[in-house]
Amino acid sequence: MVRAVVCACLLSFCVAAMASAQDPKPRGEKIFADRKCGRCHSIAGNGNVDGPLDDIGNRLPADEIREWITDPKAMIARTASLFRKRRKPDMEQYTLPKEEVEALVRYLSSLKKNSRNGD
Repeated sequence: MVRAVVCACLLSFCVAAMASAQDPKPRGEKIFADRKCGRCHSIAGNGNVDGPLDDIGNRLPADEIREWITDPKAMIARTASLFRKRRKPDMEQYTLPKEEVEALVRYLSSLKKNSRNGD
């Protein structure tokens, strides 16, 4: 009896862990919406089109996405030369719990256009 209960608990834990690891979007997408990131950024045309994040997963590695979230002023300073011909970004500093940052990084890293379709 005890063995069956332990096996059932382990099985349910493994299934839950696999389900949460499969798709990075639900939690990160919810945090993106809850934190109102769409006021300044857009994804798939939803949100502020002046800050598109479509294909960000192909344009930036996860560590740079993380730094944009956790220390935008440093990233703005580091990338200033990229913005000579257009307005420099003005991203606010937010303090988010580490698990929210990591969920956002996973979600944004998953945003990749399919190059086979000519996107």
